[in-house]
Amino acid sequence: MTIPVALTIAGSDPSGGAGIQADLKTFSALGAYGMAVITALTAQNTRGVTGVHAVPAEFVTQQLETLVADARLDAIKIGMLTNADVVNAVALFLTSHPNPVVVLDPVMVATSGDLLLADTAVDAMRALVPRASIITPNLAEAAALLERAVATSRDQMHEQARSLASLGAQRVLLKGGHLDGSHDMVDVFVGPEGEHELVGPRIDTANTHGTGCTLSSALAALRPQREDWLTAARDAKAWLTGALAHADALDVGHGHGPVHHFYELWPRP
Repeated sequence: MTIPVALTIAGSDPSGGAGIQADLKTFSALGAYGMAVITALTAQNTRGVTGVHAVPAEFVTQQLETLVADARLDAIKIGMLTNADVVNAVALFLTSHPNPVVVLDPVMVATSGDLLLADTAVDAMRALVPRASIITPNLAEAAALLERAVATSRDQMHEQARSLASLGAQRVLLKGGHLDGSHDMVDVFVGPEGEHELVGPRIDTANTHGTGCTLSSALAALRPQREDWLTAARDAKAWLTGALAHADALDVGHGHGPVHHFYELWPRP
């Protein structure tokens, strides 16, 4: 079988735990060849973000058009887009170059709480949603897209996932990692394949930096290798659970450290 080629369109994280660095590690760990178009440079570490330098939208487009003039893309993962101009540039690219596997992680706020998407870009993000094969918001991002309060129960998660689908999303994987009081990690999948709960154990670790980036890039890497989206989502979640379970084996920074993308490949200490 031809090795799948996956592209990440996202920002850079110098600490290596999120953004394009996490995406490329995930692609490699899951058997895909990774490419990257950078939308922003950030100054950040495991404790937080101290600065964001957006790449001009015209140059994001130049990166994309130069890449597809030469290379095939089996999957596209979209992460941090920073502002409305960059969101619109990516939307135009998807219109000109449709792809059967487009995973949109509507990145708005970092694990540290730092804002990663301008308030003025939320409407543009809503317009981008229907162009994706699947979107992977967390609870706060879903609430922002829907202009509602953050879900606090499984029932509310299901209702908001359905509402995102009615907003035009082809599929929704609503991540419930921040659901208070839950002993499990519950995500809600809604799409043509039906409505499903993806349940896994809650891992007791503070090293969760980049979990959203990692899950969405795992979906992009696995979908070309799986028979359908639901199977890809279940396998991506199971793999991320393992990466979280082994995160404490890494010693990176003094805040929220990264998950262990290569836990299945590197020797255990």
